[in-house]
Amino acid sequence: MAGVCVPWGGEACRLLFPIRRQLPVSFALHKSSSMIVNDNLSAFLEILPRDLRHRLLNDPRRNQLVEVVIMDLGRPPEARYLGERGGQYLRNIEVSTEELEDAQELVGEFGADNRAGIEGTLHRISAIRNRKGFIVGLTCRVGRAVSGHIDMLYDLLHYGKSILFVGRPGVGKTTVLREMARVLSDEFQKRVVIIDTSNEIGGDGDIPHSAIGGARRMQVPKPSLQHRVMIEAVENHMPQVIIVDEIGTEAEALACRSIAERGVMLIGTAHGEQLQDIIKNPTLSDLIGGIETVTLGDEEARARRSQKSILERKTPPTFYFLIEMRERDYWIAHQTEKSVDMLLRGRNPMVEVRKRDEEFKVVIERWKSYDGQGI
Repeated sequence: MAGVCVPWGGEACRLLFPIRRQLPVSFALHKSSSMIVNDNLSAFLEILPRDLRHRLLNDPRRNQLVEVVIMDLGRPPEARYLGERGGQYLRNIEVSTEELEDAQELVGEFGADNRAGIEGTLHRISAIRNRKGFIVGLTCRVGRAVSGHIDMLYDLLHYGKSILFVGRPGVGKTTVLREMARVLSDEFQKRVVIIDTSNEIGGDGDIPHSAIGGARRMQVPKPSLQHRVMIEAVENHMPQVIIVDEIGTEAEALACRSIAERGVMLIGTAHGEQLQDIIKNPTLSDLIGGIETVTLGDEEARARRSQKSILERKTPPTFYFLIEMRERDYWIAHQTEKSVDMLLRGRNPMVEVRKRDEEFKVVIERWKSYDGQGI
């Protein structure tokens, strides 16, 4: 079997399979790649008023549809498309109370996080309520099962190390988690458990969507209980891999550390556009090892040519790899420990840029300098 070499920092290449000793600065992981999309758009359109349904069915851009903000009471319904700024009004007539009520009857029950779904699909419906608790707005987001994103990091999965994805909302983090669950459970034959707080990864209903393969799914009664369900999964179900979306509280960050210390591989996501956002976030910084202020002695400060008070990483990071998802097909991969240490010392770490070329091949480029803004 041919080896895949993943170079990090200034060290020699580390082999996943012991044959190849080094790789060029830029290389393609696969000779050809393809993306297969299953969006079950017909079920999504069923909850829309008839005129909007007809318009979107005949829209040549329907495959780029991200979400339809149809239910802002008293405003015209609006559609948003992938790669376009702003939205597009679908009609001039304002959304009525009757249309709000009709849509609510066709979706599942709204949870404490004001999210619901359509059973058997990956679509997400989020509610806006007034002060009396009545729904006055709905954001209907298209959920897609996409096969092919895994090519962007397939080589990293062989390490069996934890991976954290950061990126702004809508960049595709949950979509990647869904495919990773399928590949790790079906191809790598791992015992995978998904902590599905809003049923966004496995879809609405008691039977999870086929997009997650053989992975098991644990639903969470309330978002505030996510950290407890994470620990419960480890204690009761013997997983080799835990997948969790939207890590956002200190309790969840501590649960992640506890899970990682038990030898379980973690795959998670957090909001933020780059590694620096996690470093500066006091709630989430424990995911990358935590930050503390250290006072150096005079000799040490002179040797380092630094101030006496410096910032250092407290502990080993929970996640061995951190991937910044700048765009759906443009990622920046860090080896977390080395990147954090170099950034705290005011130096630019070495990272890998993973992207697709014009032929949709996955290309990895090594960079020696990264300033966190752009490459």
